[in-house]
Amino acid sequence: MEIIEQKSLSLPEMKERVDEMKKRDKELNFRAKKVEEYLSKVPKTKTYKELKQQLESLGITRLKEKHTTLIINILPEDVDSLRLILSSENLTLKNEDLEKIVDTVKKHA
Repeated sequence: MEIIEQKSLSLPEMKERVDEMKKRDKELNFRAKKVEEYLSKVPKTKTYKELKQQLESLGITRLKEKHTTLIINILPEDVDSLRLILSSENLTLKNEDLEKIVDTVKKHA
C-alpha cells in the first residue's frame, strides 16, 4: 500500500466521509460505526467550510492546515483556550492574530 496524500480532516469533514461510506456500503464496519458514534457526540458547526475559508483568509502565514483543523474541531471561545490548543504545536502567534482567530470562530460557534 502506498500513501498518496496525507491530509488532516476536521470532524465535520470526517462526518461527511462516514455518511458517504454509509450510502455506498449500506452497512458500516465495526470501526466506522465507532467513529460515527463518536462524531454524533461531538459538537459541530454547520458552516465549517466557511469558517475554514475565513481562517485561511486572515493572512496569518504561520497558521497551517493542521492548525485550522484543530481550531475547527475544538472551537475555542477565548484566547487562552486557543493558546492551549496551539501549545502542543511549534507555533507562536501575536495576541492580535489570536484575537482575530477567536473572533472568527465566535461568529460560527
